[in-house]
Amino acid sequence: MFNIERWQEIFETIRKNKLRTFLTSLSVASGIFILVILLGFSSGIQNGVKSQFESDATNRIQVSTRVTTKGFKGLNPGRRLQMTNKDYENLNQKYEDQIEYKTSLYNTWGGQINYKEKQGSYRIEGAFPDQQFIENATLVSGRFINNSDIDGSRKVGLLGYQMKQDLFGDEEAVGETIILNNNINFTVVGVYTDPGGTREETRLFIPMTTAQKVFNAGENINRIAYTVKMSDSFDEAVALSAAMSQSIDQDLRTRFSVAPDDRIAVRVNDTLEEAKKIYGLIDTIRAVFWFIGIGTIIAGVVGVGNIMLIIVKERTKEIGIRKALGALPSEIIWMVLQEAIFITSLAGLIGLFFGVGLLELVGPQIEADFIKYPKVDFVTSITTVIILIVAGALAGFIPARRAANIKPIEALRDE
Repeated sequence: MFNIERWQEIFETIRKNKLRTFLTSLSVASGIFILVILLGFSSGIQNGVKSQFESDATNRIQVSTRVTTKGFKGLNPGRRLQMTNKDYENLNQKYEDQIEYKTSLYNTWGGQINYKEKQGSYRIEGAFPDQQFIENATLVSGRFINNSDIDGSRKVGLLGYQMKQDLFGDEEAVGETIILNNNINFTVVGVYTDPGGTREETRLFIPMTTAQKVFNAGENINRIAYTVKMSDSFDEAVALSAAMSQSIDQDLRTRFSVAPDDRIAVRVNDTLEEAKKIYGLIDTIRAVFWFIGIGTIIAGVVGVGNIMLIIVKERTKEIGIRKALGALPSEIIWMVLQEAIFITSLAGLIGLFFGVGLLELVGPQIEADFIKYPKVDFVTSITTVIILIVAGALAGFIPARRAANIKPIEALRDE
């Protein structure tokens, strides 16, 4: 029940102790402010890390081979390992039940692309249709490479958005003809965007079979990329991806006779396992931020508790009179708790307001590689409000118990 006299007493107490109340409230507000800022930046770190993984599918496995650095089974180091279509087909067949999307890749750097009087040097990448999903590419216009393009080794290409802007500007690109290396005409069939940004959008995707013919690669491929089928449990998916990666690694080492400890010659990168490690680190950082923030709030709560003890001491005679007139211990406890909760909650809400306001103002301006758009969500805000109420109750509990235990006869003797 709302008691206006009780609130008048609270405001009168605050008025009499303005400086003391202000300094105590400032410590609580600072604690909440620091907690909100720290949690906002932990969210920004999470957003930044997620954006790094968004450039490709999170559940991606990428396979590549290079030059051996160690001798093995009588073979000298320095051998160049070359995967072929047959390796790709064998792996597809062996892991068919675990694969979601698949593609082999053949790319070349610095391919010259001309359109009318404009030209540029770009990465040309031969791929299969599934590359769209492995790369998280989104079509802006037209279509992606399809199976008919692969079967017919068609001279068609898909431009990254940045590449399209460089060569075509605001003109429509789909259906136009571009020239590769000054002598091969390709028809543009689509334009895509990539969450990885400009670097990922300066590529030309062409059918894998076309790339092997255009660049005289024969059956050779540079890389293989897969995504694994995701299960309902993230941990199960990580375990499946890790097991598949290790098995592929062993398959290729056996195929090429590579030393088990030669980590350069055969490389199988499992982004899902890396994602788990990074997200685990983010959780640890967030826990540390919570610890620091809660510690700061506790310091403020201790201050509130101290001021309430002083207030109880100053009002000992008043409390004794209340009890002599029949006030119950529970009423005395609630009187002190109400004041403590009010001071703590008001100060904390001010700190929350300034913390959220600062993040809303500054957050959109922060866009580093691993920190993007720091902010606090609704759940975090509600959590801090609950912390405020609990902190206020804790701050006032000991003083309230002390007030409830005051004996009227002793209180009336107090000077």
